[in-house]
Amino acid sequence: MAADGPVETGETKSPSPEEQLIREGDIAGDYLERLLDLLDYDGDIDLDVEAGRAVVSIDGGNDLDKLVGDRGNVLESLQELTRLAVQQVSGSRSRLMLDIAGWRQGRRDELTELGHRTAKDVLETGQSVRLRPMTPFERKVVHDAVAGVKGVSSESEGEEPRRQVVVFRSG
Repeated sequence: MAADGPVETGETKSPSPEEQLIREGDIAGDYLERLLDLLDYDGDIDLDVEAGRAVVSIDGGNDLDKLVGDRGNVLESLQELTRLAVQQVSGSRSRLMLDIAGWRQGRRDELTELGHRTAKDVLETGQSVRLRPMTPFERKVVHDAVAGVKGVSSESEGEEPRRQVVVFRSG
């Protein structure tokens, strides 16, 4: 006689990609909350999933600018440490994005404007433009902005940490 109910197969269901990203965000949130407690900083941690990656934001505290640093250098380091903490717990590499006090969003807006303006200048003058060295995050934002202007293209040249975006007319 057959038993009623689900059949046990011994297999466990793998989490969906979305569930895995939510778990990454939770791990990162716990890690960052402990860090804020150690530093005695106030901040609200918000977790989200955007464009196939976990996004963690910290807002609301008076001391958060110290966690951003000059041109986001402390933020970049904290993002790497947070990714490593997530990897240690989850066992898989994370592409998690960290924003503190809205700095990354503000920087994204500035770089989008820079990319559009540079692309239009290149279109008008025909002269290629080499921008100052940027982080991978900054270069991606500029490349995306340039891609939105017909008749110009961009590519990255050089080696880290001096890698630069070059904007040029496309055929």
